[in-house]
Amino acid sequence: MDSSPGRYVRILDTTLRDGEQTQGVSFNPQEKLSIAKVLLEAVRVDRIEVASARVSAGELDAVSQIIDWAQGVGLADRVEVLGFIDHGQSVDWIRRAKGRVINLLAKGSEKHCRCQLGKDLDGHARDVREAIETALGRGLKVNLYLEDWSNGYRDNPDYVYGFMDRLADLPVGDFMLPDTLGVMTPDQVRAAFADMGARWPDCAFDFHPHNDYGLGTANVMAAAQAGATAVHCTVNCLGERAGNASMAEVVVNLRDQLGLDLGIDETHLARVSELVAYFSGKRVADNAPVVGADVFTQTAGIHADGDKKAALYQTRLSPERFARARKYALGKLAGKASLAKNLERLDISLSAEHQAKVLKRIVELGDSKRVITTDDLPFIIAEVLETGDHGYCELLACTFTSSLGLTSTASLRLCVQEEEFSAAGSGNGGFDAFTNALGKILKKKSLALPELTDFEVRIPKGGRTDALTECIITWADGAGEIRTRGVHTNQVFAAINATLRLVNILIDRGIGAGPREAAGPAA
Repeated sequence: MDSSPGRYVRILDTTLRDGEQTQGVSFNPQEKLSIAKVLLEAVRVDRIEVASARVSAGELDAVSQIIDWAQGVGLADRVEVLGFIDHGQSVDWIRRAKGRVINLLAKGSEKHCRCQLGKDLDGHARDVREAIETALGRGLKVNLYLEDWSNGYRDNPDYVYGFMDRLADLPVGDFMLPDTLGVMTPDQVRAAFADMGARWPDCAFDFHPHNDYGLGTANVMAAAQAGATAVHCTVNCLGERAGNASMAEVVVNLRDQLGLDLGIDETHLARVSELVAYFSGKRVADNAPVVGADVFTQTAGIHADGDKKAALYQTRLSPERFARARKYALGKLAGKASLAKNLERLDISLSAEHQAKVLKRIVELGDSKRVITTDDLPFIIAEVLETGDHGYCELLACTFTSSLGLTSTASLRLCVQEEEFSAAGSGNGGFDAFTNALGKILKKKSLALPELTDFEVRIPKGGRTDALTECIITWADGAGEIRTRGVHTNQVFAAINATLRLVNILIDRGIGAGPREAAGPAA
């Protein structure tokens, strides 16, 4: 086997076969067809394994649809189906689906052969040889899986050698060597593949890993280093138990770490990951390499600073390579450079003084919200720039009680001009209850809320349930309108912040706005 850098290694994706053995995952025919199209046409994998023969009528329909489409675009030879030693029944099933390639499942370990089949090496080899000849005679191309090869090679390598000796003369396309239970280490994979390649140099060997020890991708790299002609993987690491090796991880490691040539279009890796996650119902971890939501987001301010000065925290895994974008998180760990990067993205210019104020507010919000997004930033900027330096009125504590069919109540403790007050109020919703309680306190200071004439609540685009809420309230005080803004992750507190801003403005102006207390909208 050729193990030189720069050689071409084929990628077989088995998301639609082995990936469907993930607990709780079952793709319908249309979903399988959609995934197959993206894998072959957009991602450009070399081969896809789409089903196991004889599973169900629905599976036959799915395979037929995929192959009908693949024939129309000249890719039918890249569609493969797992088949069994069953006196030609799998072959007939695949032919009914118009398939062209069978991946025949044989026993690659003496223990499986003896305990599961009750056969010896010679008897099983005869059955496999007959099945291969049947498939070839009916026009199918044949690849051969040596199930449990990893344990077989470790426990009784003579069985593996004898099995290969009895079959190596047949026109099998690929001998597929699975680490069925994910038990091998990279060193073991490398040594075993090198041995197999040296013994049968004219045979092509695939590696089919499982990820039980978390070594799936590392074992793929070891097999490729030892000369594997093809490696198997799944989208999002789907597969039985701990799954198979992740396609995204396999692709970037074979290219970047080993310098191998692949046909994969990396710009579609995130797209196929999202598609499979949607159809499978299995969410991808936010920190999953290459395709996770957060893997191109720098959170620490020092990292943003290093990137701004000299791209110090960037690698060959650039987001642009995968049709994604780098982000700099805004939260309690953000620094000046994090803010600057986000302002640059929004094409917003702020003075150093205003940037410092905005950053201070971001850090405060970060204590109550995991991440502030770029979309939240305009709300925060508007709030900060409208805030004066005065802080005559400060909310010290506040509780709400809201129940269906009952009046809402609010209890609050407020500091007004260095004097503490407590009050309770009720109303039609939390904000209404708050303003009624607040009115009792303000009355003691010869103040009253002006009339509320408009109340607007917005969240950034995207519709996240944890998004920042911006509340803009318009008040009429007899001399004109006052508009105040509040921002918070809770919409009631956003309205409270806007209201307290009004109180600070009134105190700062030395104005008593009249006797009328405003009741806010239900919230």
